Amino acid sequence: MAVWTVIYIAASKRLADKICETLSAEGFLVKQRQASTAKQQFEILVPESELDDVRDMLNDILHSSLS
Repeated sequence: MAVWTVIYIAASKRLADKICETLSAEGFLVKQRQASTAKQQFEILVPESELDDVRDMLNDILHSSLS
């Protein structure tokens, strides 16, 4: 059974969807859920075993989103 870890908290549903779609397209397992602390934030979760690989990809996604 995989242990899921929050790797990022997105400030919007749109950003969360984009991150999840991109990571899934790269072959990663990914989930999202609404953050319990704020209705406008969404947690991106990945299996702990993929954490390091996903971190690198996430940095690329975020840098391309912000440029």
